[in-house]
Amino acid sequence: MAVMIDYEYRILTFGRDVTRSQARQILAEQAEREQWEMVRLRLYLGGGRRVWLRRKIIRVRRTA
Repeated sequence: MAVMIDYEYRILTFGRDVTRSQARQILAEQAEREQWEMVRLRLYLGGGRRVWLRRKIIRVRRTA
Protein backbone atom coordinates (compact mmCIF):
# COMPACT_ATOMS: atom_id res chain seq x y z
CA MET A 1 0.00 0.00 0.00
CA ALA A 2 1.57 3.30 -1.13
CA VAL A 3 1.44 6.27 1.19
CA MET A 4 1.07 9.65 -0.48
CA ILE A 5 2.15 12.72 1.43
CA ASP A 6 -0.05 15.76 1.01
CA TYR A 7 1.22 19.24 1.71
CA GLU A 8 -0.44 22.50 2.59
CA TYR A 9 1.20 25.62 1.15
CA ARG A 10 1.45 29.24 2.29
CA ILE A 11 3.02 32.14 0.41
CA LEU A 12 4.50 35.06 2.33
CA THR A 13 5.47 38.31 0.63
CA PHE A 14 7.90 40.76 2.23
CA GLY A 15 8.27 44.28 0.95
CA ARG A 16 11.56 46.06 0.50
CA ASP A 17 11.14 47.80 3.87
CA VAL A 18 11.43 44.47 5.77
CA THR A 19 15.03 43.77 6.75
CA ARG A 20 16.69 40.39 6.37
CA SER A 21 16.76 39.85 10.13
CA GLN A 22 13.05 40.68 10.46
CA ALA A 23 12.17 38.24 7.66
CA ARG A 24 14.37 35.56 9.24
CA GLN A 25 12.64 36.08 12.60
CA ILE A 26 9.17 35.75 11.04
CA LEU A 27 10.17 32.59 9.16
CA ALA A 28 11.74 31.07 12.29
CA GLU A 29 8.51 31.67 14.24
CA GLN A 30 6.47 30.02 11.48
CA ALA A 31 8.80 27.01 11.50
CA GLU A 32 8.87 26.58 15.28
CA ARG A 33 5.25 27.24 16.16
CA GLU A 34 3.32 26.03 13.13
CA GLN A 35 5.74 23.45 11.64
CA TRP A 36 6.19 25.20 8.28
CA GLU A 37 9.30 24.56 6.20
CA MET A 38 10.66 26.81 3.47
CA VAL A 39 10.37 25.40 -0.03
CA ARG A 40 11.34 28.35 -2.19
CA LEU A 41 12.57 31.91 -1.83
CA ARG A 42 12.47 34.45 -4.62
CA LEU A 43 14.26 37.80 -4.48
CA TYR A 44 13.05 40.61 -6.70
CA LEU A 45 14.99 43.55 -8.16
CA GLY A 46 13.21 46.12 -6.01
CA GLY A 47 14.26 44.33 -2.83
CA GLY A 48 11.04 42.42 -2.21
CA ARG A 49 10.94 38.76 -1.27
CA ARG A 50 8.38 36.02 -1.80
CA VAL A 51 8.65 32.86 0.27
CA TRP A 52 6.81 29.58 -0.29
CA LEU A 53 6.25 27.49 2.86
CA ARG A 54 4.81 24.01 3.19
CA ARG A 55 3.82 21.56 5.90
CA LYS A 56 2.49 18.03 5.89
CA ILE A 57 -1.22 17.43 6.16
CA ILE A 58 -1.74 14.78 8.81
CA ARG A 59 -4.69 12.56 8.04
CA VAL A 60 -6.16 10.50 10.86
CA ARG A 61 -7.55 7.11 9.87
CA ARG A 62 -10.29 5.35 11.70
CA THR A 63 -9.09 2.23 13.48
CA ALA A 64 -12.43 0.55 14.17
